Amino acid sequence: MKAFTATAVIVLLFVVSSFGAETTTIFNGLPLLKISEGGVSRITENLDTVKAANLKCIISKIGDTYYWVSRENTKLIRVEGGAFTTFVAPNGAGYIRVINPTMKSMASIMSETEDSFDYVEHALIGLRSVTYYGKTE
Repeated sequence: MKAFTATAVIVLLFVVSSFGAETTTIFNGLPLLKISEGGVSRITENLDTVKAANLKCIISKIGDTYYWVSRENTKLIRVEGGAFTTFVAPNGAGYIRVINPTMKSMASIMSETEDSFDYVEHALIGLRSVTYYGKTE
């Protein structure tokens, strides 16, 4: 699972924009907590600003299609539900769930998790998973 650098994202957006499709970054999140699980182990790590900057969650929209830019431009399907928007990778790579900013106060009463974070990013690698909790930038 490889995160894109800011330079790679800019190059991608330039190439796509060159073909006439308008690219819009619709979500940019900075992870604060990383949880790696593999069935036999679980590692929780609070991320410092340097590590977090290299693990940003970026979602862009080109035309009517959403892309998980920070995960090799994986296509995403957008699903609305209450206070949350979930972007699901149809290839099974994972999903991102974001709290709608206008509904943050309502979602915050659900639990300490919704109060502390704005999104969760869940990526699957084989039978293992990596989950990031973070804040919107």
